[in-house]
Amino acid sequence: MIVDDDPLVRSALSHFVSRDPEITVIAQAEDGVEAISTVEREQPDVVMMDVQMPEMDGIEATGVIAERWPHVRVLAVTTLDGSDTVLPMLSAGASGYLLKDSSAEEIVTGVREVYSGASSLSPRIASMLIRHVRDSTPAATEAESLEPLTEREAEVLQCLAQGMSNAEIAKTLIVSEGTVKAHLGRMMAKWHLRDRVQILVTAAHAGLVSFR
Repeated sequence: MIVDDDPLVRSALSHFVSRDPEITVIAQAEDGVEAISTVEREQPDVVMMDVQMPEMDGIEATGVIAERWPHVRVLAVTTLDGSDTVLPMLSAGASGYLLKDSSAEEIVTGVREVYSGASSLSPRIASMLIRHVRDSTPAATEAESLEPLTEREAEVLQCLAQGMSNAEIAKTLIVSEGTVKAHLGRMMAKWHLRDRVQILVTAAHAGLVSFR
């Protein structure tokens, strides 16, 4: 499902993702209010969500969707790249954040990643997220309450903090993508989280990752 107040953008995004034979655009909406009612009716797997819209913005709409339908993944697709937009959007429950000048291939990959339970963050946005969490969190005591990671899981976490995709992590650690997904799955299970964004936020709170 595509949510954007500009019909030309909706049309372009629909064209990009529909080129993938496994992706079908089942609905569109022009603001957050319409997005919520459409998600309720259509139950999409992934919502591509703009941020700035009339009536209700994408941040508020994402918060409602994440709370009511946690199985629906939200991928922010916007022109805005400041911390005052990125961080509230991710905190609201978005599983990924892409800019509208991303290539068609990057957008399709982003949809696939959030659908599979991963996240889609550029290295710069991952770094911004970690920096913000570290700067706004008191000295880490949370690490003591977290179940410890294995050595390999810790390596995966550090790659994640650099904004790497599953494929890039696999190449760096010389393992399969399936192995990377298994490590991430165990980390989510240990810390009771639902996606890679939450892993990053939790690890940053606990002082387990640093920004570059």
